[in-house]
Amino acid sequence: MKLDLVVSGKKRSLVTLFFLGLVCCSFMPFQPEEERSPRTEILLDGKWSFIKVDKALPADQTPKDSDAWQTVSIPHNYGYLEAQVGKENLRGPAWYRKMIDIPKDVRGKRLFVKFGAASLVADVWINGKHLGQHRGGFSAFTFEISNFVKPGEQNKLEVRTDNEIKPDVAPLSGDFSIFGGIYRPVHLIITDEVCITPLDHGSPGVAILQTKVTKDEAVLDISTQVSYLASRTDLRTNWPAIGPLESLTEAVPGSAKRTLSFTLFDAEGNSVVSEERPVVIQPSVTPMYKQRVTVRRPRLWQGRTDPYLYRAVIELKNGDTVTDRVTQSVGLRSYRIDPDKGFFLNGKYLKLHGVCLHQGMENKGWAVTVEDEQRDVDMITEMGANAIRSVHYQHSDSFYEICDKAGILVWAEIPVVNDVSIKGTDPGLAFVQTTSEQLRDLIRQNINHASIFTWGLFNEVKPGAKDPHRDIRDLNILAHGEDPTRPTIVAASHNWWPELNRITDWVGFNTYPYWYEGPETGFDVRRNIPLLPAFCVSEYGAGASIHQHQQHLTLNDQPEGTGDKWHPEEWQSYAHERIWKEIAARRFIWGSFLWQMFESCTWSRKEGDRDGINDKGLVTYDRKHKKDAFFFYKANWNPDPMVYITSRRHVQRGEAVTPVRVYSNSSLVELKVNGKVQSTRKTNDIRIAEWPEIVLNPGPNTIEVTARWGDKVITDSCVWEYVPGLKEIRGRQ
Repeated sequence: MKLDLVVSGKKRSLVTLFFLGLVCCSFMPFQPEEERSPRTEILLDGKWSFIKVDKALPADQTPKDSDAWQTVSIPHNYGYLEAQVGKENLRGPAWYRKMIDIPKDVRGKRLFVKFGAASLVADVWINGKHLGQHRGGFSAFTFEISNFVKPGEQNKLEVRTDNEIKPDVAPLSGDFSIFGGIYRPVHLIITDEVCITPLDHGSPGVAILQTKVTKDEAVLDISTQVSYLASRTDLRTNWPAIGPLESLTEAVPGSAKRTLSFTLFDAEGNSVVSEERPVVIQPSVTPMYKQRVTVRRPRLWQGRTDPYLYRAVIELKNGDTVTDRVTQSVGLRSYRIDPDKGFFLNGKYLKLHGVCLHQGMENKGWAVTVEDEQRDVDMITEMGANAIRSVHYQHSDSFYEICDKAGILVWAEIPVVNDVSIKGTDPGLAFVQTTSEQLRDLIRQNINHASIFTWGLFNEVKPGAKDPHRDIRDLNILAHGEDPTRPTIVAASHNWWPELNRITDWVGFNTYPYWYEGPETGFDVRRNIPLLPAFCVSEYGAGASIHQHQQHLTLNDQPEGTGDKWHPEEWQSYAHERIWKEIAARRFIWGSFLWQMFESCTWSRKEGDRDGINDKGLVTYDRKHKKDAFFFYKANWNPDPMVYITSRRHVQRGEAVTPVRVYSNSSLVELKVNGKVQSTRKTNDIRIAEWPEIVLNPGPNTIEVTARWGDKVITDSCVWEYVPGLKEIRGRQ
């Protein structure tokens, strides 16, 4: 059997693991001495058993072995097949089960099970012992199982997930479908008895704050939480996540002495700076140790131009022996926003060209792979975007790591969407408490990611049964307490609760001119709102079907934003061209995040050419088709030479006279029709060349364009068929 082996938080290689007897997962695989790590992580994918159960059953009632269990692999989710075709997706409880073999000799070792995410509420058992519950469907969580496993035997790991709406668990609503299941990877973690704790909100146990970053020096403040299990019989189900700020300076009976080491390596593997300190850890506490290092003349993380990453290695040593190790990537950067002059990265002006991104894709739901995430980011960078708003919840650690390496700036947020209460329910303080835990999860798990530049606290909170002001203020205070180095932000809409927009450091506005609204953007009006923080455009866009087309558009052709079955691809381009032109002309709009990079799933939507899909994406839900608007932004944002004929999918046309519109970042574009040169046109300030009235011959017509950049020549072509007498309904074929 082959499993991915992760050592010190990093995947090394696919290693063949040998088992003692018949086993379902491996333990302590052999490695060469120079690669051997004191900490081992084993991916628990393989075969799991799964069953969807009646929501009326008691939460602790485990299905019987004789019930209709299915064999699945993790990651896994349910509800997406119904939702993506416009049916209400499955919500409610389901069970997962996996048998794990543990060798007989686990002396001096601790065992943890870590879940990347499970939606929305997850209860976990090992050998019938309830380890605990995690409320929130988008963050990682970890339980210690050391005291409850049976060495030398098969151990039963059981998980109950439930994606039913809960009055205390965000999101309470939203324009996206909530799937259920264990949809991110699960790992078994084996450590020494004294370890950097994996139990601090599912975090790496290490927080590296960039207190000061300039071209001359970078000051890093490192906080490391260490826990000690002196005896397996002393185990608590959840070890305390937060202990005293500093450990005792003298050992007490039963305490353990270690050396805590921090080393920063450059990309070539050279040690840049290091710091060691002796520590004394008592059983039953989790002290937080602080260290400070200064990097002289650092190479800065410069976003897309130079996403340079250092490697931080944090170790515990017992004498000369390394007993635990955590590795984190570190990108050194600073940023600020001037309300008039915009966003600055490391002191240099940078306009944030961003996209909004949901997790998930067609026929997979949320159970996507790292390869899927990498492909998505590759498409985003191909288009030329340099920022992502990862809506409307915490995305995976692997996704943020990909963004670190790609130089993408990320707005990360918690799932407070639309509502902070459900009509007819009164969760009391439970919603605030659960949401606070989700915010702690988000920040502690991702505080070391260079790509993340702001923490989002809500999206479009609207008037309802509860006044949200106090809750948002409390979340804002919590965010700054957890991470004093990053600002907070919200995505507001319709000027609901205007005072909410003044609580956070920055604000974004969701606005949909040419779609839900008329052509007025209101950007200049918003700039003059008293006491409003620096703002960006956090959402804008329009729907588009690649199967629906219409030429010669005017404002009178604007589709209905909700429920209209007519979403011509050309209208999406029409809207984006006009909105982007206004954004680009206003430096005080420090960034924009178009809605959205990829189509997403909302089961209740009945519009465009397909139910269940929000078709505002610039790429289809299956990732197979890039719409015209994708190439509009590529021409404006990506300096690599390109030329693209729009409306190319409108193959059969019933009118002889048709426009030809081209996106290109060349200054001049030449057009040929059926091999004959028509003319050469200049591209305008938003990279469009247009021939309004080109006459087609009956039958197939070859449209070809040529663009030049010095000696470099690029062409694009397509074929349109003019069918005399073909009746088009609003341009529909």
